Amino acid sequence: MTATVAPPDAVAMREAMGRFATGVTVVTTVDADGRPAGCTISAFCSLSLDPPLVLVCVGHGRRMHALLAAAPGFAVNVLAAHQRDVATAFARTPHDRFAGLATRPGRAGARLLDGAVAHIECDRETVLDGGDHAIVVGLVRAVTTFPGEPLLYARGAFLDLPGPAWDRAAAGAPHEWLLSAPW
Repeated sequence: MTATVAPPDAVAMREAMGRFATGVTVVTTVDADGRPAGCTISAFCSLSLDPPLVLVCVGHGRRMHALLAAAPGFAVNVLAAHQRDVATAFARTPHDRFAGLATRPGRAGARLLDGAVAHIECDRETVLDGGDHAIVVGLVRAVTTFPGEPLLYARGAFLDLPGPAWDRAAAGAPHEWLLSAPW
């Protein structure tokens, strides 16, 4: 006899997924009239090195979903540890999220946020269905990195790592066992 296991509900999924620490990004693009748009996204990762691809996931019901699906490109701004206020501003209901922020235009007009630890500029490659989210794949056209530590998030909160913890982690990098894993 085979037991049927029910899939987890949304609360259980959020609880489990919240245990996975992630970086925090602001993904930017422009609307059809060339106005900047952006939102906070933690569902971001590298997909491939050859060709260089990344992916971001955005809810189907979000305004940013339609913008990313239509725009020729977008930018991923990897936020620095000191940019909690930026992450929070871009996660709230629409308003002029760019007011008071120092930015510059990137490829296709997507805004690059000053103070970020990395800018990843992409052409939109494809948009795939991912349940209640869309998976937006970007072909990376330019990357720029800056000194600083990334903003981290887990269990509904931003994480703080003191400087010595970052120094210890970086001292052992790169971790060759991970880079050479057989998978």
